[in-house]
Amino acid sequence: MISTAVQKGQFVCVFNERNQQILNLFGTLHGFTSATVSIRKGNFVYTYNERGQQISCVFSK
Repeated sequence: MISTAVQKGQFVCVFNERNQQILNLFGTLHGFTSATVSIRKGNFVYTYNERGQQISCVFSK
């Protein structure tokens, strides 16, 4: 489960409920829930699950 996600430079660090880093993703943090994290890369927003698997990609201006 995702407890928090923080922007650190060009990367987004994602942490679980034990405050352990579970993901490190390139891009700009767009938002997160307990199950997903959304990252903006250019004109696209990518959504990943807590395992780092991409589950969606949408075009966004």
